[in-house]
Amino acid sequence: MLFIWSWFISVGIVFVSGALCLYSRIPERYVYIHTRLLLLPAAAALIGWIGAGSGTEVGAWRFDGISWLMAFYISLLSWIIQTFSLRYLHGDRAYRHYFWLLTWTAGAASVIWSSNDLRVMAICWGLPFVGLAALTWLKREWAPSRAAAMQMGIMFLASWLAVAVLAVWIWTVTGKWSMSAALLADQLAEISFWGRIAMNGLLLLAALIPAGQWPFHRWLLESAVTPTPVSAVMHAGLVNAGGLLLARFSPLFNMPAAHEALFIIAFLSILLGTGISFVHVDYKRQLVASTMAQMGVMFVQCALGAYGAAVVHLILHGLFKATLFLQSGSVVPRPERIVRVKGGGSWWGGALIGLAVGMAFWIASPSEPTRLFSALLLGASMMIAWGRLADFREGRWLGLVTVVMLALASEEVRHFLTEFVQAALPSGSAPPSALEWLAFVLFASAAIVTFWIVRHRSSLLFVRFYMWLVHFGEPRLSTVEPHPHYLSIYVKEGASDE
Repeated sequence: MLFIWSWFISVGIVFVSGALCLYSRIPERYVYIHTRLLLLPAAAALIGWIGAGSGTEVGAWRFDGISWLMAFYISLLSWIIQTFSLRYLHGDRAYRHYFWLLTWTAGAASVIWSSNDLRVMAICWGLPFVGLAALTWLKREWAPSRAAAMQMGIMFLASWLAVAVLAVWIWTVTGKWSMSAALLADQLAEISFWGRIAMNGLLLLAALIPAGQWPFHRWLLESAVTPTPVSAVMHAGLVNAGGLLLARFSPLFNMPAAHEALFIIAFLSILLGTGISFVHVDYKRQLVASTMAQMGVMFVQCALGAYGAAVVHLILHGLFKATLFLQSGSVVPRPERIVRVKGGGSWWGGALIGLAVGMAFWIASPSEPTRLFSALLLGASMMIAWGRLADFREGRWLGLVTVVMLALASEEVRHFLTEFVQAALPSGSAPPSALEWLAFVLFASAAIVTFWIVRHRSSLLFVRFYMWLVHFGEPRLSTVEPHPHYLSIYVKEGASDE
């Protein structure tokens, strides 16, 4: 109980501190104090995570291992991003508002996964997305920013309504607002077949929209207009929420048809997101498309019943993607930095290494959930890594040894977190094993077809496919502007003030 109240108090302190940032009589340098206070909920969540047991319920709240883990992850991420924003956003007209809204968004996101009441879950689900849309709206003088914020608001409202309708529907059938009680097998047995189909559809809608999956991907691709810290929050935290939502409701989301539909949508999203990231030259758009693909991988894991692996994936991807966004300025080429490369390594060498690593993982991990799919991804990753290392004249073997050591260390961390998360998740029925074999065949076939197309770049098929991906990934006209006219407005306002 002490851990829980300490966390709630620290979150309250952070919210009050964020609100103080808006007060004009408070010096602007107060934001430096505010960012240090953000470590309070992170520390409280870490202590709670270390001492977490099977779960503690306090009224409408339930704190278990996942609740503490997500609270720590989101709080730590918020501190990192807001610390980065101290200098990056300095001089912006809405400088104070950014810190308040970033605090609101992160705080609301961390509260969601501690709720054990369907009403609280339904209310809290949309609050971080309100903060995200408001962060995008802050630069409302810029037409693309207004258009992106409006599109976000519409899509997020649909997701919010889906969760609200689902919560009320579950209550009308089971008569319980408590999630842990309503999702028991005997309670779910009272739901009719068609009712389950509709509820699974609502869960799919609520989860796919914030993740930017096809056919709801447009808002994500056009979110590149947001400032870098906002993009980091978006891609490191909020787009991942759908996977954890499905994991929390896994006892209800257990129909084979729902898993198959989720897999098909996720598979298409992976293909589209990966293709867009390869053909576009805008680095930020590449990262956005990469998030679309990575969220597809997370949903494939959910479709195969590996919810623990999906939750760990969203955490590790969030940290990785936040780093990429915050380091995006380093991709600008520097004249003094010269990298010597050669023609590239042989593809068959990478294929053999990838096959060996994938087979070794398959043999050494008999208890791994979706080990066939995981072995395929690991083997493909090693093949790509070998291709990248073989491009460099110097440091190839040292780089290979470093990659292997880091891969082993990350695998230990992933395995520990997966077991920890899986033990805290509610048990649900596993999808048919044929779905995992279907995933293996489809991904392997897609890789072979992609390899053939890339090897025949002069063919008409490659040209059409390339141009179609470029067109598919382009933003709408309302979210682009040839000239930032809002800067002219700023200049005129500054001249009039003088």
